[in-house]
Amino acid sequence: MKRESYSYMNELELYDWDGKRPLIVFDGVCVLCSFFAQWVLARDKEEHFVFATAQSELGRALYNHYNLDPENYETNLVIVDGQLYEKMFAAFCVFNVVGYPWRFISYFKFLPKFLLNFLYERVARNRYVLFGKQDVCLIPTAELNKRLVGQDG
Repeated sequence: MKRESYSYMNELELYDWDGKRPLIVFDGVCVLCSFFAQWVLARDKEEHFVFATAQSELGRALYNHYNLDPENYETNLVIVDGQLYEKMFAAFCVFNVVGYPWRFISYFKFLPKFLLNFLYERVARNRYVLFGKQDVCLIPTAELNKRLVGQDG
């Protein structure tokens, strides 16, 4: 189901994310996903992005809002200007915002969508086996902690 841009704002009024900055929602126990968040953090010098773990209240609310399984995080979410990006298109969006030289990776978005989704889904389904799983959600660095939104407590 396709949702209107910013449609989540009516449901998510209680969270500390206003939608003005792009949001990356990632699986906080997945080693690969947490590495990606840290990678973006190190390269996002302009601090465009804010972050939320999929396990946070905001993350679960967004997965529910977009009719995604709030317990099985087989896609990361990137929301920019109210628009949801999933799977490889989420990564392409991030590479584009982070800029040169990473922007060039986003040119792969012109490959057939079924192929991109197939590749993404194979890695996503096996990410814990391939890269590992942490026992607890990512313990954020001070830098990441100041850019986390929607955390419990």
